[in-house]
Amino acid sequence: MTVTTLRPLSLAAVALSAALGSAALSAPASAAGEMEKCFGISAAGKNDCATATSSCAGTSKVDRQGDAFVAVPKGTCTKISGGSLEPKK
Repeated sequence: MTVTTLRPLSLAAVALSAALGSAALSAPASAAGEMEKCFGISAAGKNDCATATSSCAGTSKVDRQGDAFVAVPKGTCTKISGGSLEPKK
């Protein structure tokens, strides 16, 4: 193959990679809209984000910590034993 044949193929490969990459990045954003925070159900160290008593994800100290949450599909939190849409005190 010559340089003139490789250049269009390279450009096509770059364009395809960019298109697939942006599609993959947009999927979690749309999925996030279908999720809700569910408090009081996470295992120790498995929470999704900071709480009133811990600084970041994965730092809850006990199982079912009332102010620690995990993201679950909308409509399922209240069906889980101990699940709450609001932080527990």
